[in-house]
Amino acid sequence: MQDSPPLLPFRKPHPSHILSCPFHCVCRNLSESLSTLCADKGLLFVPANIDRRTVELRLADNFIREVGGADFANMTGLVDLTLSRNTISNIRPLAFADLESLRSLHLDGNRLSELGPRDLVGLINLQHLILNTNQLINISSEAFDDFLFTLEDLDLSYNNLRKAPWDGIQSMASLHTLNLDHNLIDQIAEGSFSELYKLARLDMTSNRLQTLPPDPLFARSQTGVISPTPYNAVINLNFGGNPLHCNCELLWLRRLIRSDDMETCATPLHLAGRYFWSIPEEEFACEPPLITRHTHKLWVLEGQRATLKCRAIGDPEPVVHWVSPDDRIIGNSSRTTSFRNGTLELHVTIARDDGTYTCIAINAAGEATSLVDLKVIPLPHRGNGTVLLARDPGSSDITRGKTSSGEGSEEQMVGVQGVTSTSAQVRWDKGQLMGVSLVWLYQIQYNCTADETLIYRILPPTSDSFLLKNLVSGSDYNLCVLAIFDDTVTSMAATKVLGCTQFSTKDNYPDCRSLQAHFLGGTLTILVGGVVVVTLLVFTVALMVRHRVLAERGSGSPSPHSALRYKRSSSFDMGEIATTACYSYAKRFSVIWTKRSQSLHGMLVQYGCRRIHRETGLKES
Repeated sequence: MQDSPPLLPFRKPHPSHILSCPFHCVCRNLSESLSTLCADKGLLFVPANIDRRTVELRLADNFIREVGGADFANMTGLVDLTLSRNTISNIRPLAFADLESLRSLHLDGNRLSELGPRDLVGLINLQHLILNTNQLINISSEAFDDFLFTLEDLDLSYNNLRKAPWDGIQSMASLHTLNLDHNLIDQIAEGSFSELYKLARLDMTSNRLQTLPPDPLFARSQTGVISPTPYNAVINLNFGGNPLHCNCELLWLRRLIRSDDMETCATPLHLAGRYFWSIPEEEFACEPPLITRHTHKLWVLEGQRATLKCRAIGDPEPVVHWVSPDDRIIGNSSRTTSFRNGTLELHVTIARDDGTYTCIAINAAGEATSLVDLKVIPLPHRGNGTVLLARDPGSSDITRGKTSSGEGSEEQMVGVQGVTSTSAQVRWDKGQLMGVSLVWLYQIQYNCTADETLIYRILPPTSDSFLLKNLVSGSDYNLCVLAIFDDTVTSMAATKVLGCTQFSTKDNYPDCRSLQAHFLGGTLTILVGGVVVVTLLVFTVALMVRHRVLAERGSGSPSPHSALRYKRSSSFDMGEIATTACYSYAKRFSVIWTKRSQSLHGMLVQYGCRRIHRETGLKES
């Protein structure tokens, strides 16, 4: 039997042998490593025929819009990938899943707005990630999980980040350079850099930071200035271009020994625009908190919402905390909400919420406290000391009132008086409570029959009446008055219903008497105006008659002496004529006008006649 020939061992292709090279690209072998150079070739997508053994792939300055799918499949030996200055707006999940050897990824100068949790999966050996000059708004907290311990250089500058991915950054133990400049970051999480022992450069220039929390990293950097070691290296810090508020919280930054101290103050106003190094340390001052307004005492019914307010000022702005009556700090829960402005809201109060609450305002300069009393009035229940009348009209929720009138009804203890279209005066008799040791308060419950919403009014124990306002005109109302007092037997709040009643508001009709007054005033105005106009017309006619008589008398040409006598006699005659005309005119009109009109007309005619006599007398003289 003939022996089969021996099997030859399989030999891999020599690295110098290029299997394929994309069109327009340049493929080179440098030190037995393949480089595919496709920069600035007008590519719209990643070429499909790239040699999978490529170590360096340059696709910068093209028009690639998206990466993913099989673009980089099976390229396990790729070390350097450059996708800078394209138009990439989307990275498909698992786009780089096979790039287990990748050390450097350049995605700067693109149009990325978001990084999802699976966009960078598979880059387990990544050391340099360059993402500057994009449009990043949000970065998932899980986006960097695969290379937290290997990344050395992270560049996120010139984006639109309002919040940096601090959860991932503070776990990057090998991080050497962190660039977050020219973003919209307004806060740095406390302790974000404490574990970054190898960090040598931190650039936070031109953000919106107003304050910076001190960090152990910065203290270690000062030790490195005196005695440099691998674990205490000198750190290059840049916080310039931020609207920093210079108070005691930034005193640590003022005390750092640095050669690149370029930070300036934005506030307070007397320090605005000044460099840190030019400001004495004593001017970095803070003001302790001062509580300006707060709730003193609040009464609520069990089950109602309670809002406790506490306002404080200081520099820096104080943080307000609330402590419950049992000395526990109150946080947000399904039943309570603590707001940043110092307001505490209890959504649904219960009996054990009753007590004294403490408002604590804290900042770097100290703290201030105030006490707030909350009184929760338990709802009346049978068996908890509640005293009711023979028939319970519904002491806590009423939808239908109960009248106190009618045959066989009890003595009316609650009455409503002075009912108008929008108000009513409620009175009650406190004689039923002579045996009660201590009345805490009175409560009025009422609602409109057209609206089932129940309205509460809490009144002090000295009250025996109350004016209801803002009622709806022409509506029926149901009303009950309750007394809440201390039941010495059960040591609980007891409720006694004084009585219930019904009343109706009046309809709101316009007042007609004012309209009659308007008509009367208008009539008088027209009458007086007519008298004045007629009088002026009469006076004008009289002047015209006088002028015509004078013209007729002066048409002849007598001698000078006789002319003088003639003028005198004419003046005298005209006075007589005018007087006769005036009196005759007044006599004719006296038949037409009323007595009041005759009086007014006579005064005007007499005035006109006197004026005529005065003018004729002057001419005669």
